[in-house]
Parts: sequence; C-alpha cells; structure tokens
Amino acid sequence: MKYLDEQGVSYERIAIREQPPSMAELKRMLKALNGELKRMFNTSGGDYKSMNMKDRLPTLTNEEALELLAANGNLIKRPFVIQGNEGVIGFKQDEWESFLGK
Repeated sequence: MKYLDEQGVSYERIAIREQPPSMAELKRMLKALNGELKRMFNTSGGDYKSMNMKDRLPTLTNEEALELLAANGNLIKRPFVIQGNEGVIGFKQDEWESFLGK
C-alpha cells in the first residue's frame, strides 16, 4: 500500500484473510501469472506449513488448489492485485512498475 500511495494510485483495500478472492478472480490471476500456481501461495505462512502444502500442492489439480485459496485467505500471497485480466502478486518493484505502466 505504501508503494501505491507513493505512486498516487487509487485502490480498494480488501482484507484478504476475511474476504478471499472469488474463484473467478483466482482464475484470472492464475492466467495473469501464466499458470504458475505456486506463486499464488504464501509459502512462508503458518497455514501453508501446517497444512503441509509443500507436499500436497504438487498432487492437487488447479481447481482443487484454487478452491483451497478461495476458502482460506491466509494461503494467498499478498499483496494480491488484479485489474481486468492483469494481475500482480507479492511485491517485486519491477513487476509493479510494469503492471502500473511506469
């Protein structure tokens, strides 16, 4: 949020833990990430570890993995920003600059 504020970008803040993205939004993000499903997961989070997702994730279909993300916002890597069919997840400044057209 600090980066967006510094860039003068308006946004809607949504508490992702309490209100995870919909299946449609998750599918759009997966497409924006060129199908890189693991990038959508907060791999350093407690839920990821306690649910043994490191071992489970490779055995899940995309649909099953997205259902888990839709049900548990703690599993989603943050920040999670989607606009139309474009999206960015996590914070890498070069990716954000490209996403914002800077």
